[in-house]
Amino acid sequence: MEDLTLVIPAKNEPESLPRVLDELKEYNLKKILVIPKNDYSTRDSIKNFDCKILQQKGEGFGSALIEGINSVETKYFCIFNADGSFNPIYLKELRNKVSSGKDFVFCSRYETGGGSEDDTMLTYIGNKFFTSFCNLLFKLNLTDVLFTYVMGSTKAFKSLNMKFNDFSFCVELPIKAKLKNYSLGNLPSLERSRIAGIKKVNEFKDGFLILISILRLINLK
Repeated sequence: MEDLTLVIPAKNEPESLPRVLDELKEYNLKKILVIPKNDYSTRDSIKNFDCKILQQKGEGFGSALIEGINSVETKYFCIFNADGSFNPIYLKELRNKVSSGKDFVFCSRYETGGGSEDDTMLTYIGNKFFTSFCNLLFKLNLTDVLFTYVMGSTKAFKSLNMKFNDFSFCVELPIKAKLKNYSLGNLPSLERSRIAGIKKVNEFKDGFLILISILRLINLK
């Protein structure tokens, strides 16, 4: 998988990130870590690992991913969490799907064979609502639009002109990809519990921002 780069946004993950990188050692791929300027503890925790580190210029989850993926030089990229919730066993199958004709492949907790150790009833309902809403408006044919374990064509991503700096990134990516007629695919996967620290997503605040972002994206149709 030498033609693949993992983009790992890492904010306040000094406990989790070294364990994630240890787990990835057996995979022959490149890694870009995007870390906020003042997050010295996370940066210090991985000083013994061979990874490219980007100092995040903007603010927010989406900003970290946009900066990271735009710096990828390999044919394919994959978004990978720093908290241990993404299992690397799916990387090979994701890679097979994108090399077989899919421009973007989205892991799904709600396909048969998938699941989540982290979902609450509130997040489950929210994910189902936003996925159904996006499928209705944009015909995405995805089953888990808010899960950002995604692999795709770097060239295709760079053509999308991504703008959203917060968690709305997770809907902007598939919607803009679909509007540009890129092919999208699903892959069932299990979301693991995070290793340490607290979840970065606020269900109500980020859910509202995502809803507003979807409505804004309707204007692109």
